[in-house]
Amino acid sequence: MTAATTTRAAIVEAAARLLHEAGPDAVTTRGVAESAGVQAPAIYRLFGDKDGLLEAVAEHVLAGHVASKAAVVRAATDEGVDPVEDLRAGWRAQVEFGLAHPGVFALLSDPGRAPRSAAARAGREVLAARVHRVALAGRLRVGEHRAAELVHAAGTGLVLSLLATLPADRDPALVDTMIEAVLARVVVAGPAADGDGAAAAVALRARAADLGVLTPAEQRLLVEWLDRVVAAG
Repeated sequence: MTAATTTRAAIVEAAARLLHEAGPDAVTTRGVAESAGVQAPAIYRLFGDKDGLLEAVAEHVLAGHVASKAAVVRAATDEGVDPVEDLRAGWRAQVEFGLAHPGVFALLSDPGRAPRSAAARAGREVLAARVHRVALAGRLRVGEHRAAELVHAAGTGLVLSLLATLPADRDPALVDTMIEAVLARVVVAGPAADGDGAAAAVALRARAADLGVLTPAEQRLLVEWLDRVVAAG
């Protein structure tokens, strides 16, 4: 590890501590430099400005969280964990992360920052993987993209709402109430074989790329048909 890499890591860790303890306003060049044991010019040389440093901190904190979520999804797949329960657990973990890291969550909820965040994109991919497992199980009644967007939007809105409320005034039941409301809209009670045509179409759509008996053109046509069935449902 080079000296520059070591210095960068020390600065990011120091800034992450300040961000977690006191919010973005506490992440000053002087405060971070003192906490990291470096000279202030090193921050400007490595990150450009405070905004660049904040983005690096947000990426660092979120990347660690996303990596742990991805590991959980892989384990859930290997161990045959119920995909709907895994989606619920992922929802709760994401809400807990947002409440525990309000500074990072606020930064990554900024429409100007989120599209540039590699960690945020990786997080959306983990959510998509969870939703895909539900689809493969024949439990999804809407398209995978729509389901993931609903879960993501509801989760983001819930965390922002809770963060805007004093901790003592927060209703802890909202976390489960919200996810159950979303699941009632996107998940069926039993496998697609129980009679839900849309869920059956979504399940087949999830497997379309694995149907080697079909040519790529036939797979694309099948996907188009299935998307129309799901949209109509």
